[in-house]
Amino acid sequence: MSSSAVFVIIAILVYLAGMLFIGYRHSRDTKSSSDFYLGGRRLGPITAAMSTEASDMSAYLLMGVPGLALFCGVAEAGWTAIGLAAGTYLNWLIVARRLRVYSARLDAITVPDFLARRFRDNTRIIETVGALVIIIFFVPYTASGFVACGKLFNNMFGWDYTTTMIISAVVIVAYCTMGGFMAASITSLIQSMVMTFALIVVLIFGIHSAGGWDAVVANAQTVPGYLSFFANTNIEASSAGTYGGITILSTMAWGLGYFGMPHILIHFMAAKDEKNITVSRRIAAGWVIISLGVAVIIGLVGFAMVNAGIIDGFASSSEAESVLVRVSALMSQKNVFFAIIAGIILAGILSATMSTADVQLLAAASGITQNLLLDVFGLKLDEKKNLLIARIGVIAIAVIAVFFAMDPNSSIFRVVSFAWAGFGATFGPIVLFALFWKRCNKFGAIAGMISGAVMIFVWKYAVRPMGGIWDIYELLPAFVVSCVMIVLFSLITKAPEAEIVREFESV
Repeated sequence: MSSSAVFVIIAILVYLAGMLFIGYRHSRDTKSSSDFYLGGRRLGPITAAMSTEASDMSAYLLMGVPGLALFCGVAEAGWTAIGLAAGTYLNWLIVARRLRVYSARLDAITVPDFLARRFRDNTRIIETVGALVIIIFFVPYTASGFVACGKLFNNMFGWDYTTTMIISAVVIVAYCTMGGFMAASITSLIQSMVMTFALIVVLIFGIHSAGGWDAVVANAQTVPGYLSFFANTNIEASSAGTYGGITILSTMAWGLGYFGMPHILIHFMAAKDEKNITVSRRIAAGWVIISLGVAVIIGLVGFAMVNAGIIDGFASSSEAESVLVRVSALMSQKNVFFAIIAGIILAGILSATMSTADVQLLAAASGITQNLLLDVFGLKLDEKKNLLIARIGVIAIAVIAVFFAMDPNSSIFRVVSFAWAGFGATFGPIVLFALFWKRCNKFGAIAGMISGAVMIFVWKYAVRPMGGIWDIYELLPAFVVSCVMIVLFSLITKAPEAEIVREFESV
């Protein structure tokens, strides 16, 4: 092993040790299920903003988006970024404050719990459906993060993919089970800083290596439509098709998903003071816009480096997701200083994975323990045993996710895309209606959640393969269907009780 690789590994190990220390430090403050799942609602404005966005910007920020931009041009990656930025801002603007106030009023600590209490669903159908959807979609979502870790070490050092993937998962589970949500939030705050550093350094180093910004642009212009927001590029055939209005709308529909992401919504619920939401919104939106923009540009820079022979080419968009790893490997060969910097960049990729995987594990575990075992099945436990079950739930979900992550060839971007659609269509519409429409009732909520979840699979596997005008991101039609069902079933069934209406109006 070269001396540069040793320094890279040392930098990564120091980072991982820091994450474990944070988990241990906050384990002493985690004394209840509320502490474990919501951190006792103690997140300050900066921590709330940056931990939320670090949890959102998983491995697809540093791997998925640059890889997609490199292999397919700016259209799909660019419109996705625009949709995500818009969704982030609107989520903070119209959902964050109301959800924080309403969930605190109902003493709800999970999204399904909030919805069940909001609609007084004594049948527990809302919690059951919500918990099952969380488990079904969070397992592959979390697995995509583990895949990113395995790819990272395999591409950088040639280490066995499966072994390094499992070790990374163990570290994430360790600090997550020790410190719960507060540990996940503090580590996410730090991870957002490391991710920012990684993006900036790779951008500067990549542009310099490729011969400057003019060389990057000139290289991109050699492929028809590569820089166009209205062309679907094929770099292998060096040709471009049309990226039309329906496709653009479909791609931007990513933004709708934010309204239903449990691992994002619980950060709103955990905010210390709703009065600071405005500050958090400005910080979060600014960081997301800049980070996504840089990620897309890094894809273009990577393409220029490939054509210049500086780094090896990629056979697929999935393989192109390792572009930051390739650039880091190149950087580490310069000298000791750059080797340490490369180690920090790789830690940034780990950060992107960990900051999402940890809170996803918490949300998935809450679906099993809090929503199913305690609420639906009525299991009675004291607080100490409840906390123990919560930690066991995190480990169980992680073990299942590890098995899903055994395939190193799965595309991080595609896996995240499907899980994102699942959450967005199941929870997004009903969260909005729960916060803004007092006539909405539990029958509408149940119909909307079930129809949204089912339509994701129907559109993905039965309708979208037909192609043409049907080739629309499944989140958009499923979101619309869910909204229609919520309104329809709410209006044809009995109006909410007076108590629920008074509570809604007071909140």
